[in-house]
Amino acid sequence: MSSGRKPNIVLFGVDSLRADHMSCYGYPRLTTPHIDQLAQSGALFENVVSAHIPTTSAYSSMLTGMDVFSTQVVALRHRGGLRPEVTTLAEILRKEGYNTSCIGFTGNPGSRGFDTYLDYQGWGTWNEGRSPKAENLNEKAIPELQRLVEDDKPFFLFLRHMDPHAPYLPPAPFERMFYSGDESDPENRSMDPVMAFKPFCDFFASWMPPGISDTEYVVAQYDGAVAYMDSAIQTVLTAIDTHGLRDSTIIALNGDHGETLFDHDCYFDHHGLYEPTIHVPLIVSYAKRIPAGSRLKGYTQHKDLVPTLLDLAEIDAGIKFDGHSLVPMALGEVASHETGIYITECTWMRKHGWRTPGWKLIIALEPDFHFKPEIELYDLVADPDENNNLAAQEPDVVAALTKRMNDYIARREEETGLPNPIHNQGDWHGFEGVGPFKTSQQAYDTLHIGDPKQAASLQAKSRE
Repeated sequence: MSSGRKPNIVLFGVDSLRADHMSCYGYPRLTTPHIDQLAQSGALFENVVSAHIPTTSAYSSMLTGMDVFSTQVVALRHRGGLRPEVTTLAEILRKEGYNTSCIGFTGNPGSRGFDTYLDYQGWGTWNEGRSPKAENLNEKAIPELQRLVEDDKPFFLFLRHMDPHAPYLPPAPFERMFYSGDESDPENRSMDPVMAFKPFCDFFASWMPPGISDTEYVVAQYDGAVAYMDSAIQTVLTAIDTHGLRDSTIIALNGDHGETLFDHDCYFDHHGLYEPTIHVPLIVSYAKRIPAGSRLKGYTQHKDLVPTLLDLAEIDAGIKFDGHSLVPMALGEVASHETGIYITECTWMRKHGWRTPGWKLIIALEPDFHFKPEIELYDLVADPDENNNLAAQEPDVVAALTKRMNDYIARREEETGLPNPIHNQGDWHGFEGVGPFKTSQQAYDTLHIGDPKQAASLQAKSRE
């Protein structure tokens, strides 16, 4: 690499990856041995919050350095593209002379501005057999990496992985890596409530084994998909090393959101504002600037990623980001960023809330299809799994957190001159003219996902 050349940037964006199901985050199953090694070469951020669920809004923040007020992207089925006033990381780096390539994320608002877009098969069904999503990605990524290396420019390669996203269909031997029981044992009734959930049961039937009765099998498929992806990610890291690029390449891995498995009745999906969905991994490796083996407890969000990558690359974009560079945190100079975090969700439900290190407040903006209460309050210290709703017992805490949330919303609306987008999503569910749901029963009877092709189409492109 010639003196003064900017470093390459490789970003693994992983859909539906729970931090607490990665071995480097303390999970007892060895699901991510290669990502663990990547983490040991750099910094692992322990408390990363995906503030704006789901995919569309999360990546819009991750790839712009901006929050939901600036991007105005809050819903899965976002209408149109990203505001022209917001600049994406790809656009910034292109202006700096980078070659930019995006694999597996065509048509989403935050993906605007890449030179090259490549897609791969990232979905599947039971009848189609095991789903080698990460290998499909690598079939595009490895030649693209070779092409980028041969050009005399620094490059930005964004790889959007789909393995932890349903359908969980990891190839052999990963499908039995964490399970050796009988997934169709008639004595096991744990799947009964899952298959009784009308909005999703047809989708589950399209990719789960016929006669499935054990939820632990499905969890093991999720973990196996993570482990399979981990091994495929090592293929990319090996290619980077083979080209002699590790020292001159910033490598980051970030999850867009987590996944609820058998948690809170949000079966095998990523809606709701519970910890399994909003706690995501972030790992950054760059030996020139990031001390190896760093584990950082400070609070971070998606909006911090772009400022961090630009800081590491020594690029001043002349933009006032909503997020902060995490380099000072990695160097031990800053303990944490905001600990009061505004959270939103507009996937299958429309909610917002306020998360602090000790408390989480969730407020439904319309009735949800799980028939959950309008207000939920959890003591994250005493009840980290969020099983005991304290809203009725602690009205003063609800009032205090609600005020902090509303004050924050008012401040951000004033700073941006834009409304809070969570309040402007009349047909967020995709049913034109229905408007906000009036009852949970209406939501339950209306919402439905039938098969992986329908699921893919929900994510593939923004609605015009």
